Amino acid sequence: MGIPEKIKRIEDEMSRTQINKATEHHIGLLKAKLAKLRREQDEARTRRTGGASSIGYDVKKSMDATAVLIGLPNVGKSTILNRLTNSKSKVGGYQFTTLTVVPGVMEHRGARIQILDLPGIIEGAASGKGLGKRVLSVARSADLVLFVLDVSQPEVLPLLRKEMRGIGIRPDEIPPNIVIEKTGAGGVSVNTQVELTKVTPELVRDVVHVYGIHSARVLIREDITDEQLIDVLLGNRVYARTLTILNKIDLVRPSQVKDLKSKLPYDFVPVSGDANVNIQELKEQIYRKLDFIRIYMRPKDGETDYVEPMIVKKGASVLDVCDKVHRGLKDDLRYAQVWGKSAKFGGQKVGLTHRLQDEDVLTFVAK
Repeated sequence: MGIPEKIKRIEDEMSRTQINKATEHHIGLLKAKLAKLRREQDEARTRRTGGASSIGYDVKKSMDATAVLIGLPNVGKSTILNRLTNSKSKVGGYQFTTLTVVPGVMEHRGARIQILDLPGIIEGAASGKGLGKRVLSVARSADLVLFVLDVSQPEVLPLLRKEMRGIGIRPDEIPPNIVIEKTGAGGVSVNTQVELTKVTPELVRDVVHVYGIHSARVLIREDITDEQLIDVLLGNRVYARTLTILNKIDLVRPSQVKDLKSKLPYDFVPVSGDANVNIQELKEQIYRKLDFIRIYMRPKDGETDYVEPMIVKKGASVLDVCDKVHRGLKDDLRYAQVWGKSAKFGGQKVGLTHRLQDEDVLTFVAK
């Protein structure tokens, strides 16, 4: 029996099994086996097509961050890209106008953000329908996913999130706090620091066995689900931030947008790409979602450059800035000096591990 037949058999068994307390363990094992088979199927497909590079679009990640526009066909992604950036993505009032990845650069508050306009996806994209897998593969390496919805179809957001989950992307989630350490012998021991309400230690052990691990220490620090445990065992999940854009608001009354704000179970930025409405607010929301801080560089015995700040992620260290300037800089650095919120006093001498804060001024002093 081949992998597709095994997958079909498990899917049929899951659909026949009523979900209740008595079947939770069985369903959890079926999920683990199904996820493992799908990974094997994807790996086999990758080998047949000549490697991972042939599955997705080849897009070079550059700038301070990368964001991707994801949505159904004809929701206005290309128009939004053109408003946000200097790109000239083809625009048309019909489906599948964009058939390849179109990049543009958005500049805001000193940051240069690469925005990628991806072809529209359809239901079943994660299973390979349309250009789905190629499209979603680009999102795996993005710093931010921009869901674009038509104001007349605000209900499709769960579909887009489902398709992302189907290709191993976990929107707006953080990696579960689980540590699995393989050992030479002794079986699988499960240690928990919290009360487990969604899985049992027995299920954890059995799921770990499904993935060929028969001796390990499993430390669980939060109340997890069986799917979170499977994600850790697969090891290929991506945890992505998202921002939802509700486009074409010029086609409805302002009161309708207000009603959607109160009724929909998610936040969104209302815009009109065609009418150029609220685009500046969208730029600001993208900037905030990316958690940037600005570092102003000051040459030794020179003037601070307040015009073009160095853009890094919140929590960045002096080492991170060194690497962004030049990979070899850290080897020649004697010390750094900092002025600003992170410094105890102006001009404090700090090392590579010092954490910077927004609008700090930084000077490198070479050996």
